[in-house]
Amino acid sequence: MLDGMTGRSGVFRQSYGPFAVVVGASEGLGAAFAQELASRGMDLLLLARRESLLERLAAEIRSHHGVEVRCLPIDVAASDLGQRIEEATRDLEIGSLVYNAAFAPVGPFLERSDEELRRVAAVNMIGPMLFVRRLAPAMCRRGRGAIVLMSSLSGFQGSPRIAAYAASKAFNTILAEGLWGELRDAGLDVVASCAGAIRTPNFAETSQDDAPGTLDPAEVARRTLDGLTRGPRVVPGLLNKIVALLNGRILTRRAAIRLMAANTKDLS
Repeated sequence: MLDGMTGRSGVFRQSYGPFAVVVGASEGLGAAFAQELASRGMDLLLLARRESLLERLAAEIRSHHGVEVRCLPIDVAASDLGQRIEEATRDLEIGSLVYNAAFAPVGPFLERSDEELRRVAAVNMIGPMLFVRRLAPAMCRRGRGAIVLMSSLSGFQGSPRIAAYAASKAFNTILAEGLWGELRDAGLDVVASCAGAIRTPNFAETSQDDAPGTLDPAEVARRTLDGLTRGPRVVPGLLNKIVALLNGRILTRRAAIRLMAANTKDLS
């Protein structure tokens, strides 16, 4: 059913602009962000590598929410990423950006290949910087916009067995905080969503059981978007907020790393 442009959906669209870009949108949390944004009246540009999953999601969203949905199959580690972003968004008024794409190799750091480590940097760090650099100037000129960079509780301290991924998530948190400080006077809301474990297909491949505080993707997406005006950080879920407080302010760094190691030791 078409939500229409009144109530909750109209407020979000009026606040930020008509189009939302979701990077890493094919399934899991990215798909949940796409669904949540569509429920708030946003037209969508969805980006991910797997075209068939993107098109399936787009068809479902068009049917349920009556919004415009465009798809761009793309590898955000590609060397021509900046050019492709400009080409895909040239005729669009982008009101919000959700950067959810991530590469997360699991296992001992010294067993990771050069290519894996380069991909962590390209997808998790260079990608969000390029998207913000290309899309935020127009938002600033219009005096409105929203930027969500997905981070993680694993980035609050060193995280054994996902060391490179956790370091890249710390980068995203600090990047979002800096952007929040730079862009808020231009009318932009910026937030780092520091999530815990999320019930996504990728999480199911690496862990057989839910970790404490595990949330459904739809809840993470909703809580993150609801927290846009309360940046620069949002931590979805009460238990995750407690963990963030423990690891960030109460425990010593050594104790926080040991606690994280206990949660990542069975990842495969």
